[in-house]
Amino acid sequence: MDRFQAMATFVRVVETGSFSAAARQLNVGQPAVSKTIAQLENVLQVSLLVRSTHGLSPTEAGLRYFERARAAIQEADEAELAARGAGAGLRGRLRVSAATTFARLHIVPHLPRFLNAHPGLDIDVILDDRMIDLIAEGVDLSLRMGALADSAAVARKLATGGRSVLATPAYLARAGVPRIPADLAEHQAVTYSQQPNVWCFTRDGAEVSVTVHGRVRLSAAEGLRAAVLADMGLTIASDWMFPAEIASGAVRRVLPEWSLPPIDLWAVFPTGRMASAKARQFASFVETVMAESRGQDVSPALIRPGPSPPGGRC
Repeated sequence: MDRFQAMATFVRVVETGSFSAAARQLNVGQPAVSKTIAQLENVLQVSLLVRSTHGLSPTEAGLRYFERARAAIQEADEAELAARGAGAGLRGRLRVSAATTFARLHIVPHLPRFLNAHPGLDIDVILDDRMIDLIAEGVDLSLRMGALADSAAVARKLATGGRSVLATPAYLARAGVPRIPADLAEHQAVTYSQQPNVWCFTRDGAEVSVTVHGRVRLSAAEGLRAAVLADMGLTIASDWMFPAEIASGAVRRVLPEWSLPPIDLWAVFPTGRMASAKARQFASFVETVMAESRGQDVSPALIRPGPSPPGGRC
């Protein structure tokens, strides 16, 4: 039995809560995972897991072993990287999750640059607009936009982007150009199904909120982009969602003299787990890519974001 590999398998079983989930993440069969844990328990002469109809949970001894084993694996990863030197590149597999449209426009086109710098590294990119369970999915790093619901999450802010009211020239020619926020109530709004239809603006210290209406609500950014580009209405979106269209004039900003709350891009790491060197370097890479697109300086920092500020629907 490879003791270190058995240790890593046990950690993955505890993190995922089942043999089958751990097997999927490790790309092995479930019987192999079960056999490894049984061998580890035999070597240690202690029961590490409690098996029930509700799943798996560590025993008291298993929990102590899990904490030490996880720390040992993280230290081993760091030691290996230090021994090889930064110039040797990263190795292994990195699992990253990101919203579909953002990743398609801003991450995937730049992946060759990162992969060329680290020829020993493979990357799994999980494209999903939903918040996924990082531990259950075995994700090392999630790229998320907006306010973070979990104030205990370990996260690093990578960029801040502007938000605008956007529409195509064809839609504006047909429906008219809004002059003040209140005019938006008379327009067709393309919105996200999971967000309220209240848009908030500020100008010269004054705040105005408008309830918008529309016949089309979508659950994903890809659909929202398609609806706007099909001249179906106007929307509020980050400038990251329509970069080429804004630059070319295919999509126009509306009410540019009114300000909307900006949107933050975060790198979120699994709670309770030290961020791996692979995850930290990829976060730095994304930060650099986003800064280059705006001509900004980069100053990385790991922080624990506080809860979203109180207030109304804005």
